[in-house]
Amino acid sequence: MRNNLILNIQLIAILGLVVFLYSFTSKRNEHRKISKPTIEFLDSESPFVTHEMVNNLLIDNFGGTFSIQKDRVDLKNIERTINKHNLIENSEVFLSVDGKLQTVIKQKTPIARVFNGNKSFYIDYKGGKMPLSSNFSARVPLVYGDLNNRYSKDCVQLLRTIYDDDFLKKNIIGVKILPDGSVIMKNRNYSYDIVFGRTIYMERKFNNYKAFFQKAVQDTLINSYEKINLKFTKQVVCTK
Repeated sequence: MRNNLILNIQLIAILGLVVFLYSFTSKRNEHRKISKPTIEFLDSESPFVTHEMVNNLLIDNFGGTFSIQKDRVDLKNIERTINKHNLIENSEVFLSVDGKLQTVIKQKTPIARVFNGNKSFYIDYKGGKMPLSSNFSARVPLVYGDLNNRYSKDCVQLLRTIYDDDFLKKNIIGVKILPDGSVIMKNRNYSYDIVFGRTIYMERKFNNYKAFFQKAVQDTLINSYEKINLKFTKQVVCTK
């Protein structure tokens, strides 16, 4: 009986010590000052945004200094501040146990660059406008014409299709949008016009173009064409 009492007292003492230590370390951790942030980019091969730019956004959010207690850091507010940047799609900000502020950045993905009068900007994968960056230029198709008309959504889908396809992404460098919504494209290595027509039956038209291209290169006739017409979904009409 006496042994059980001693054992229970020991267990209570150990439990009390654990609770005390946990409370003490938690309080100490909450009052720890955060250290200089680490910044990671998910798409580091396209550096539209630099570490310095993100660091400046963080400094502005903290009022010019990182000397602030962990329990006073509003991570959601920091994320909202970073996400307002017009080259950033999303961010995740979190604190490590040792007080390091870690920031993971996903930049917007450009799928085309638009030339409209004196203005130039990217179209991102979601179809929004994305400004140019002084740090990096994306290798994407150049788009001419009016993207503000009623055909613009279809044109964005066309540009997405080009971006997602390795062959098209490598070969299509120019897209001209005509007033009626029809499209003319340019190939990177050949001077002919690709008359795509309206943005309907896109997959079928592109498959026809790939088949034509493979055969024309093998037959060494590809340099003799001025126009490749894809309007007719069951055939490709070539003009010399």
